[in-house]
Amino acid sequence: MANVRIVTDSNSGITQAEAEKLGISVLPMPFLIDGEQYFEDINLTQSEFYEHLRGDAAVSTSQPAVGSVTELWDALLGEYDEIVHIPMSSGLSESCHTAIGLAKEEPYRGRVFVVDNQRISVTQKRSVYDAIALAKRGLGGEEICKQLLSTKFDSSIYISLDTLKYLKKGGRLTPAAALIGTILKIKPVLQIQGEKLDAFKKVNTLRKAKEVMIAAVRNDFETRFSDLVKNGEMGLSIAYTAENTEALVFLEEVKAAFPGIPVEYCDPLSLSVSCHIGPGALAVACARILG
Repeated sequence: MANVRIVTDSNSGITQAEAEKLGISVLPMPFLIDGEQYFEDINLTQSEFYEHLRGDAAVSTSQPAVGSVTELWDALLGEYDEIVHIPMSSGLSESCHTAIGLAKEEPYRGRVFVVDNQRISVTQKRSVYDAIALAKRGLGGEEICKQLLSTKFDSSIYISLDTLKYLKKGGRLTPAAALIGTILKIKPVLQIQGEKLDAFKKVNTLRKAKEVMIAAVRNDFETRFSDLVKNGEMGLSIAYTAENTEALVFLEEVKAAFPGIPVEYCDPLSLSVSCHIGPGALAVACARILG
């Protein structure tokens, strides 16, 4: 039986302290804030991040340096036979492509398996827990990778935004569209279906946004994931940016809407997503449970 180490990045929402308890490794994601580099959960907390963001600092994401990835892998391969590396979606970051390229080279070829299963935040966290469970069953790195890839599109995330400011700031929305949206008090609901963050629906109240998100998940359960729901293989999660007050209310609403589906997490959204959507966002996610 192969001795397998699971590696992910901080986009999964798994902290360094949680990683230690789980027996996994979490690569901290770097951020540039007014030209200075910070690392998530190392010298940048969630609260500090939002202080910078609200203060109109220039905040941008970056991918981990190649050296930090190989240094971690080298250290782990001195103790473990194989590594299963689960980064954030390749559709949202180049860090996944970088890891895939590195894993094809010696001394990592055949020992490091990179999972590009288009996950982020709570759905990425679900993949990590799946990988841990599969490793405990005695599966090797290659087989764990194959199983995670086979279910790569068995997830959805729907996100309601409190403001259009950060989409505009990141160049994902024109100033004119942002101005009109602000005047009309539009609260867009976005979706992550695999590779990209896309528009889903426009509403003008948080209550309506929550109704839209619950209806979208219900539709997924009745169509794309109907067989998985019948087999008890789907789980739900709540995610938020900055404050969790509304998230805890939404958590109870989602539990009431889907009494037969476990709600696994109520976690902060990845900071890599948060820097584009800002504080006050609320999300519901569903994902297949392998483990």
